[in-house]
Amino acid sequence: MEKEPQDHTFKRALGLFDGTMLVVGSMIGSGIFIVSSEMTRYVGSTGWLILIWVLTSIITMIAAVSYGELSAMYPKAGGQYVYLKESYNKLIAFLYGWSFFAVIQTGTIAAVGVAFSKFAAYLYEPLSEKNIIWQTGSFQLSAAQLVSIFTIVLLTYINSKGVKNGKMLQTFLTIIKILSLFGLIIFGFALAAKAEIWNANWTNAWDSKMFVMDTNSWVGISGGALMSGIVAAMVGSLFSSDAWNGVTFIAGEIKNPERNVGLSLFLGTLIVSIIYILANLMYVAVVPLDEIAHAPSDRVAIVAAQYIFGNTGTIIIAVMIMISTFACNNGLIMAGARVYYTMAKDGLFFKKASYLNKFDVPEWALWAQGIWASLLCLTGKYGALLDFVIIIVLIFYILTILGIFILRKKMPDAVRPYKAFGYPILPAFYIIVASAISIGLLITKPDTCGWGVAIMLVGIPVYYLTKPKEEQD
Repeated sequence: MEKEPQDHTFKRALGLFDGTMLVVGSMIGSGIFIVSSEMTRYVGSTGWLILIWVLTSIITMIAAVSYGELSAMYPKAGGQYVYLKESYNKLIAFLYGWSFFAVIQTGTIAAVGVAFSKFAAYLYEPLSEKNIIWQTGSFQLSAAQLVSIFTIVLLTYINSKGVKNGKMLQTFLTIIKILSLFGLIIFGFALAAKAEIWNANWTNAWDSKMFVMDTNSWVGISGGALMSGIVAAMVGSLFSSDAWNGVTFIAGEIKNPERNVGLSLFLGTLIVSIIYILANLMYVAVVPLDEIAHAPSDRVAIVAAQYIFGNTGTIIIAVMIMISTFACNNGLIMAGARVYYTMAKDGLFFKKASYLNKFDVPEWALWAQGIWASLLCLTGKYGALLDFVIIIVLIFYILTILGIFILRKKMPDAVRPYKAFGYPILPAFYIIVASAISIGLLITKPDTCGWGVAIMLVGIPVYYLTKPKEEQD
């Protein structure tokens, strides 16, 4: 590895199209093919299911266009980490970076890798998680885990050879992903949509009910129970809509970042929002609501594909999801390492992470991320990680958007090439809604979300124990 970081700098090799493809590719993973099933079990109605996806799209886009102001002010590597440092202090920025490495990015990479392997097993059964390669005590190593790790290692290697390699792979796979999803939506409406299914799903569309596993039956809900169901259901849609901020992490490699980062955020989240809402409208036009709720292994897209294409639908969806998750992880791996690079430059991460190799990418940071994500694959705890990663993500989104207000007060005369759309109303709306969702999650899912907050807070003593006293804020 290169040991002379001063000889190498990030190259601005990514344009607006590349940035947009990174946003889209990082956002669309396996969630849109799966989460609507569990969401339906929480709210039990077509109206609420679609409304939750619409609300998720609205708040995601508000957050994205709000970040545009910050990305224009600080058009350099590190993105959200930099915004938090400038708005608050190094401690808050470190807590984000700590959570980002421990859970947010690496946990997501691990889970997306596992999703890839699960659908690979549809095409070749020996790759299944049921195929145990090695076992000692309670630890089991499955073929699916090896496939997950292999994809992470492969993508880490590709990205270690330069940003152009990752860019070309990301753009190619994301275009295939977008076309495939639009194809599934169009064929769904054209070949399998039935008026009787659509009408039945929209009859009493706002009569909410929750599926109770213990009694294997539906129970009507309203008031506080309905609010709890909505909050629980939003975990799926919010997680599926996350990772849009990845383009801010690689702002140091974006051409004309003051313009293109913010525009990539807007265009990328808009494209994904349209795809997600249309996909769910297609689901309720093709599949009876009860079948959406009880899709085998929650794979509602496979049920829809079977209605559309027959038995070959399973294979079509398996290939689509493998492409989707592969592209998603490529974007996550590419973007994530830039955060650790920037942290290391500030003395808040391992020094070697601040070195760029001869291809002008942070190779050591890439491999550190890849190794930890691979270990998370081995633990088998990725499901739990996904449950509580969303609470940490929301907390830092809230703090970052609140930072817009803080910086407007601290630095009123600073150059702002772009100003947050709808300021102060839309950013304030996001803060209020995201705060309400976070509080609801802590109330309704204290076990998983409590652990998420605990992991974040552990970073406080780590910060003070590892930083020289004179450098602490």
